[in-house]
Amino acid sequence: MRDTARALSGAVLAAALLMPVTAPAQAAPQRPSAADDGKGQALPAMPSTLDTKDGSASCVPASKERAKKQDWSRQRLDLDKVRRYGTGAGVTVALIDTGVAPDAAGLDGRVTASGAAADDCVGHGSFLAGLIAGDGGGNPRLAGVAPGAKILALRGTDKNGRADASLVTSAVRAATRARAGVIAIGVALPRRDKDLTRAVAEARKAGAVVVAAATPDPPKTLGDDKVPARRYWPAAEPGVLSVADMLPNGSRPKGALPTEGVDLAAPGAGVVSGGARGGGHYLGGGSSAATAFAAGAAAVVRAARPDDAATEVVHRLTSTAYPADIPQLDPYAAVTTVVGDRKASGSAGSEHAAQPVAVRDTSDTERATGRATFLLLGGSAVVLLVVWLAFALPRARARGWRPAGPGEPGTD
Repeated sequence: MRDTARALSGAVLAAALLMPVTAPAQAAPQRPSAADDGKGQALPAMPSTLDTKDGSASCVPASKERAKKQDWSRQRLDLDKVRRYGTGAGVTVALIDTGVAPDAAGLDGRVTASGAAADDCVGHGSFLAGLIAGDGGGNPRLAGVAPGAKILALRGTDKNGRADASLVTSAVRAATRARAGVIAIGVALPRRDKDLTRAVAEARKAGAVVVAAATPDPPKTLGDDKVPARRYWPAAEPGVLSVADMLPNGSRPKGALPTEGVDLAAPGAGVVSGGARGGGHYLGGGSSAATAFAAGAAAVVRAARPDDAATEVVHRLTSTAYPADIPQLDPYAAVTTVVGDRKASGSAGSEHAAQPVAVRDTSDTERATGRATFLLLGGSAVVLLVVWLAFALPRARARGWRPAGPGEPGTD
């Protein structure tokens, strides 16, 4: 019986050694944060709005840090390969956000901005412009999706980055008058506005690809209350390509606002780009960053296929996306894949799907994954226990349950 006890003790010890491994496995997964791009590059965070609690807010200062590595988002989108097939040359992307500094690093000579749109105090619009069309500021591996495209900067917010429906409407109309091939809207409004609805419809009728953030960039703190899923505008307008942010594993970042009716997901956490001042880099994210990547991809497709209608460009982006709960943007496939007749394939991209994809809160899934990992490793310990007993019990029985003597199997 002592041998049986010894066998059981050994199995329990082995299981105990295995169990601590499960603790890190069910901890919060590694993911890019506002201070780290996932590759150990610590850079200042790029906000989407300025904090005005004290009644005043200073502009975001120039970053003193420069990224040395290509971030995960550009690798995920295969941008080095995309540029072999096109850079978006000849296409104008109208960017509606906080404005763009005309002399922002990596964008010199390719930004048209006037009035308030040329004063990007927040720096967020300049950050997005770098993702769309920046040349990397001396580092081609940090260039945007379409470094040959031009940027038409338009303000859809006040100086501090707060979105305004009337400003967005005026900006969409200005982009339509300028005959921009792509209109990227980095802001999202909680209520539908009839004037904005008309402006978007006119832009689409004029032939523009309209790409918009599926949600506002999340506030710094959400508290403990869960925010119910809802649609935001103008992303929810018919025919607008609605884009949400994703992590490297395809899920949405923690704290991302839930929504539905999303057409595409694109990198939206730990993304590297420049700002309005200086030559340094920042880290940013949110649906606005994902929208910038999608807008850059649309520019590349428009340049490579100038005869395609806007609806065909949108269909190409959605039909070549990596299949997932929310299809994931694949610019390389979009510009290289031979896509069948749009009518035969359905009208994807011309209107939102009849049964829109819901962007789920993934926190429960992550906890379930942690529990599954715990059970898997716990099961391994049980298997080890069975193997141990299968080895030890026959030998103990053969000795008549006597302790093993010197030189017998099972002794040291």
